[in-house]
Amino acid sequence: LLIDCRPPYATEQVPLKDSDLALLVANSNVKHSLSGSEYPDRVRQCKEACAAMRASGHSHVKFLRDATLEQLRQVKGLDEVARKRARHGISEDQRTLRAKEALKAGDYAQVGQLMLESHKSLRDDYEVSTPELDALVEIAMGVDGVHGSRMTGGGFGGCTVTLLKASALPALTAKIAKEYPKRC
Repeated sequence: LLIDCRPPYATEQVPLKDSDLALLVANSNVKHSLSGSEYPDRVRQCKEACAAMRASGHSHVKFLRDATLEQLRQVKGLDEVARKRARHGISEDQRTLRAKEALKAGDYAQVGQLMLESHKSLRDDYEVSTPELDALVEIAMGVDGVHGSRMTGGGFGGCTVTLLKASALPALTAKIAKEYPKRC
């Protein structure tokens, strides 16, 4: 389900057409609290980036989804941390729209690649991943039949979601059970 969180809050069904397709949610067992974490800082930094883009001539940028990476590159004087946060937000919106089209086309390899890119951006630019979430993604990506994996939710703990062939599910769950306790 593609959800547009800006009024009028539109939704679009994006079906998974392949009967040999599964989604696995894996819990890292790392507890998180978004209100007491660094998450509010991320929100503030993204708002700063939007304001900087508006101030540099892109008056239409109310939210990161209104911006392009090129517009972000043109902003002078923006703190590098805020620039990284905004780069994640802008690229994540673009990845989401590309993933919707890839799902519609049944191109699960492309969806998986976008999921992995999303995780890397969440880890490197938004900096909300954890070693445990990274380990779950790495373990999943080492199993034949896995299309992609990424952390999900607000970060700083929680879960990963993995798109894979249903036939690969036993191998993935066995590998997580064996390797995750050793790594975390």
